[in-house]
Amino acid sequence: MSGHSKWATIHRKKGELDAARGKVFQKIAKEIYVAAKGTNGNPDDNPGLRAVLEKARSNNMPKDNIQKAIDKAVGGTGGEEYESVRYEGYGPSGVALMIDCLTDNRNRTAMLVRSTLTKRSGNLGTDGSVSYLFERKGVIVIDKTIDEDTAMMTALDNGAIDFIVNDDNYEIYTTPEDFIKVKVSLEQLGVKEFLTSEVTFVANNLIELDEEQTEKVQNLIDALDDIDDVQNVYSNLG
Repeated sequence: MSGHSKWATIHRKKGELDAARGKVFQKIAKEIYVAAKGTNGNPDDNPGLRAVLEKARSNNMPKDNIQKAIDKAVGGTGGEEYESVRYEGYGPSGVALMIDCLTDNRNRTAMLVRSTLTKRSGNLGTDGSVSYLFERKGVIVIDKTIDEDTAMMTALDNGAIDFIVNDDNYEIYTTPEDFIKVKVSLEQLGVKEFLTSEVTFVANNLIELDEEQTEKVQNLIDALDDIDDVQNVYSNLG
């Protein structure tokens, strides 16, 4: 189960390009608010909240920010009503894009997403036009701080569905249901830092483009990410 994947590389590149770190935390805080609203705020009782908190920790979101978002939702101090909306479409070179949003104004969000796609050689598709190309999975990426065989057998024994050995890290995929179990098993091996740790959508097959084409697609993804209502952009860019 060895090979090469660009998941971790793309993830780190995106983080390096996103100078507005506070904007990332703001988007995650919105997800936490939506997941915690109407609940007791305990992630043990709320799998959706637990998954968002894993994402927050993976992005090094400060604990105070996380707690504020939970307290705001549980305490009812905010009157925001957000709606989940998904847009599907294509970027340059036919790259598939799935754009998940949380919005309090669907018309505004649709206009912003559509205009951003159009300006950067993309186009909006119909519902279901690209979502079949993606599958929801747990993704864990760690540095090679532990023995390969030990890490692989531990992950697989706890439900991992794939274990990829890259040049400088291990890349592990799970079902959403087994994500926490696999992560905890790695923590018990002594893993303290996770380069990526979240349940997300992963493309079943990646499209490889040349450098110029890749840059055009990445610029479009970055522009979509800059929209406040956009929470996540998934693509099958290799």
